Amino acid sequence: MKAYHLNSHTGAGHLARVDLSKPEPASGQVRIRVEAVSLNYRDLLILDRADQNKLNGRVPLSDGAGIVDAIGAGVTQWQVGDRVAASFFRDWVSGPFKASYVPSSLGGNTMDGMLAEYVVLPAHALVPVPPHLSSIEAATLPCAGVTAFHGLIARGGMGKGDTLLVQGTGGVALFGLQFAAALGAGAIVISSSDEKLARAKALGGSILINYRDTPDWDVALMKATDGAGASHILELGGPGTYDRSLRSVASGGKIVQIGVLTGFGPKPDLARLQWENADIIGVTVGSVEHFAAMNSFLTEHAIHPIVDRIYSFDEVPEAYAHLRSGSHFGKIVVTL
Repeated sequence: MKAYHLNSHTGAGHLARVDLSKPEPASGQVRIRVEAVSLNYRDLLILDRADQNKLNGRVPLSDGAGIVDAIGAGVTQWQVGDRVAASFFRDWVSGPFKASYVPSSLGGNTMDGMLAEYVVLPAHALVPVPPHLSSIEAATLPCAGVTAFHGLIARGGMGKGDTLLVQGTGGVALFGLQFAAALGAGAIVISSSDEKLARAKALGGSILINYRDTPDWDVALMKATDGAGASHILELGGPGTYDRSLRSVASGGKIVQIGVLTGFGPKPDLARLQWENADIIGVTVGSVEHFAAMNSFLTEHAIHPIVDRIYSFDEVPEAYAHLRSGSHFGKIVVTL
């Protein structure tokens, strides 16, 4: 089969196409013929660390969907031909998060990912693809979709009448925007692009702020909400946005902390959280159970993920480059 490996000896790209033996499922495992994968910001961070020995030879990417191709002994919940997607954390099936789940994240330091024609995973790590979605759409769900659902709905309790702030128009942000629209919540979108803001408006964005034109976007947000602020904030930026998020959160509101898009840096002043009785919800993706619940929500509301661009297997380096450019609106997908 064809696959990609992280390889520090391939120059700046750090990606190498390889031919591997097709894996065979052991007891309790399922083999998936991968049809599509998608990229996340995490994949850039991992690619840029490919010179670390433990990453050389690793199959990258956490997100993928395909068809059950073979079944190991003892597997009863799947049949050959089933359409499935893989959960980001292979071993986090349900219940509270545990640090022991971290090594089971696909495409990370210790676990191969989905950028291969065939992948073998435990039967418990898979969820059925919603019937209204294609494999290309389903490949966008495991990280970005589950992250937004877990933070905003499963733990954040977002509902009708709430107000969500999303930062940018990447995968997590647009899933959050679509979830808010489905629930009847208002949505504030900040972006550096008027064209992207216009597209976000079509998805349900009601307050649109260009942060290049309006660097003090938190002041503009509070004015636009008559001083109330946002009840839910998808904090995707990190140090470059955190203080403004703190100044934008409503009384009793929730900041769903996800991103490090502006890098790792000084810690923000959290004093306002206390005075506003607000919360920070730290989120790293979610469980298989969260994934299944999100799929039910997608089906109920007939939500289709926003796919920015589709690349072929031969164009994987170009897909990474497009993600790095930051010009995308929604998810970047590679078909196999």
